[in-house]
Amino acid sequence: MLQIGDTSNNGQVTIVDEDRLCYQVRSESKGAVGVRTISKALLEEYVAYYRENPNANANDAREYLSGKSEIDKFEYGYSSTLSTMAKMILGKAGGKAIVAAKQQQVRKIYQQIFYGAPGTGKSNTIKRMVDDLGKICFRTTFHPDSDYSTFVGVYKPSMKPTGMTLASGEKDEVIKYSFVPQAFTKAYETAWNTEAEVYLVIEEINRGNCAQIFGDLFQLLDRKNGFSEYPIDADADLAAHIREALQDSTRTDIPQDVKSGKKLMLPSNLYIWATMNTSDQSLFPIDSAFKRRWDWTYIPIKPHNEENYKIAIDNARYDWWGFLEKINSVIGSTTSSEDKKLGYFFVKAENGEINAEKFVSKVLFYLWNDVFKNYGFDNAIFSKGENQTFAFSDFFQEDGKPDNGMVKIFLNKVDEAIDKEKSFVESVPTETTDTPEQEEEA
Repeated sequence: MLQIGDTSNNGQVTIVDEDRLCYQVRSESKGAVGVRTISKALLEEYVAYYRENPNANANDAREYLSGKSEIDKFEYGYSSTLSTMAKMILGKAGGKAIVAAKQQQVRKIYQQIFYGAPGTGKSNTIKRMVDDLGKICFRTTFHPDSDYSTFVGVYKPSMKPTGMTLASGEKDEVIKYSFVPQAFTKAYETAWNTEAEVYLVIEEINRGNCAQIFGDLFQLLDRKNGFSEYPIDADADLAAHIREALQDSTRTDIPQDVKSGKKLMLPSNLYIWATMNTSDQSLFPIDSAFKRRWDWTYIPIKPHNEENYKIAIDNARYDWWGFLEKINSVIGSTTSSEDKKLGYFFVKAENGEINAEKFVSKVLFYLWNDVFKNYGFDNAIFSKGENQTFAFSDFFQEDGKPDNGMVKIFLNKVDEAIDKEKSFVESVPTETTDTPEQEEEA
């Protein structure tokens, strides 16, 4: 079968993740890029079909296979992707063998932003495509206080020994200033000193002021054959540092102005990838000119059956994905947006379980303060009866600990109010009470 990192011969399909039931696939068509979840069971149908009909096309496969099984019919809309994947498995794509992505000559994505709802696994997707494949990687996280100096570098003072000893016996030191490189400069100089792929990963890119952080580096993002099309001048401090860092570079494609530090130009082996949480109320919106210089890859909300998270409240157990499906349907109908929905990894479970404290402090806090606060609590899931609605404080006892009973009432309310036939309640202990006869015997 297929493995993470496998890419089709035309470069349009790349396997980025998988679990027991599905592949997560990065698909590109006519300039549009997205991430799709493909059923392995459905893919097996396509493989079997193309084994018998090697010259068929995607439409042929869809016409023949749609309705042949109980698999959700909407997935046949991905027939082109499924056909490509089937041919990858069969070792055919335009008559050429399929090899791993690192061996392919495909369009390389130098700048891309992985975006989606909170908890969809954006950072994990990059980890699988970069860290898990042994790529050279530098990471930074943007925040409202990030600026050019924290991204590129700045002169800072430090104490340096003079080699002399004072009369007191202490070592003599003086203050010296030196350029301290940050994530961008570290990735930049490393890339120019190697032929290997180097990745600069920016987490939460929309939480910082990108115009302020990138400054004139923005111009470097225009690439031609992987290199910056419009080099820029480096300031004296940065130029001196780069000149020293690149003096022993053995690359033959490095321009002299770049090696001397006079000019800055991104090399073709430097990739800048980022994550963006679409639910964040960004203090600094990303302008359209900046957006145009990036490819955008959507990470959808999907189940992860290999994780099988459970909400554990006392002895009761609730299926996490089942809860997400129902609460996300309420979020979607209320906000008319997917931005506020919860992804599978919104909460990090411990040993596969999400306890009451985490559920209240992370999930319910988010629902009350970031989602429904501005839309109202009119949905039936918030009703306590008698014209009363749940307040966030209802989920706490007087000592500040979670009120497990109220949490269970809310979970059961969500389960009963939304798609009652599809319950996410897996086990609820039966409470027993003494019968009158047992009380008399006592």
